[in-house]
Amino acid sequence: MVALAHSSSQLLHSPPPPGRLRPPRRRAVVRCGIAEPSGEPAPMGQKTKYRDGFFEKAFMTLFARKMEKFAASPARARGGGGGVERPKGWLEYDYDSFVDVSKRVTQGRSRAQQQEVVREVLMSMLPPGAPAQFRKLFPPTKWAAEFNAALTVPFFHWLVGPSEVVEVEVDGAKQKSGVHIKKCRYLENSGCVGMCVNMCKIPTQDFFTNEFGLPLTMIPNFEDMSCEMVYGQAPPPLEEDPVSKQPCFADICSMSNPSASICPKLQA
Repeated sequence: MVALAHSSSQLLHSPPPPGRLRPPRRRAVVRCGIAEPSGEPAPMGQKTKYRDGFFEKAFMTLFARKMEKFAASPARARGGGGGVERPKGWLEYDYDSFVDVSKRVTQGRSRAQQQEVVREVLMSMLPPGAPAQFRKLFPPTKWAAEFNAALTVPFFHWLVGPSEVVEVEVDGAKQKSGVHIKKCRYLENSGCVGMCVNMCKIPTQDFFTNEFGLPLTMIPNFEDMSCEMVYGQAPPPLEEDPVSKQPCFADICSMSNPSASICPKLQA
């Protein structure tokens, strides 16, 4: 999480592509806020309203532009780029367009291919040698797990919505390496079980566990769209994970198959 946050900050301050004007400097960064009167995510069945500032839109743009080159089906991309939409300009993305790019990545790709795209995007945001350096600085200890949990709350608020560090039990010991996401913004806006699992849960788990050497388990709750992240806990194989049997959100997912007992995007 440290390396991702650091590299994202570097990319955020890197020069814009040729031909693009650099966005004006701002002395104050407007933090992401929730427009709900209570300041909390909207109840299940209602969509949370967010107020995104400069910082949040910059990260939406950063991630979305990295994924744009994968946003056509593999066959169409090999055919000369047909079907690849022209990337938006710097800071022209909002959360809906970020989710739309993610959705287009899933089209024409298997479960494994979707997960590989996310891995490539994450790796492209890191400086050379970052995973090895992370392993040296943050071996899989209680302190490293708790430190990364603490960083997740402020740095990934724009992506998943409000969250908080919670105490969890890992290998029989209690530690504050859990993150409770109150209502995942990505799941809420995509409305897609398959995108949650293939574009977020599995690749993020694999990235931290296999690339950074810090085990991570993500446990989405499809009843209320909350999620638990547990740093320091090794994830189970997908075949043994309850999410592998999850049906579609038939009422809200544009790609759903209401007649299927399991979301089609979860099938190999």
